[in-house]
Amino acid sequence: MCQNPGVRGCLSLLLMLLLLLCGCTKALIHDDVKHAQTGAHCSGSEGVDDSSLAVLPIPFVAFFVPHWNLHDIKADDYLKRCGEPSKLINRHVEVNRTGCIPAGLTRIISLGIWQWCPAIVSWEADVKA
Repeated sequence: MCQNPGVRGCLSLLLMLLLLLCGCTKALIHDDVKHAQTGAHCSGSEGVDDSSLAVLPIPFVAFFVPHWNLHDIKADDYLKRCGEPSKLINRHVEVNRTGCIPAGLTRIISLGIWQWCPAIVSWEADVKA
């Protein structure tokens, strides 16, 4: 796989594969059927806090129990910024949690109880005229 690109090249390739396999991005809404755009286009992105807390907040035990999100990220909250939901077509809302990888250190520091996760929510939709 890494014949002669050097150690740096191998590490870069390994890191890229790791990021692709961990599923850092998740589409909350994605309309598979595309309609012709008849009105305006709306899009944007925003940094959000997607932190989680252990269900059983006991140090070290918290590493092995489920975590619940402190802030619920809902696609409708972001699509409302584009207008009335019945007039939106070609909707797409995505949460990018790539920033959670280095922030995972907070879970170690808090002994498994809390994890800070700076995520980015991106949304786009076409508004029917």
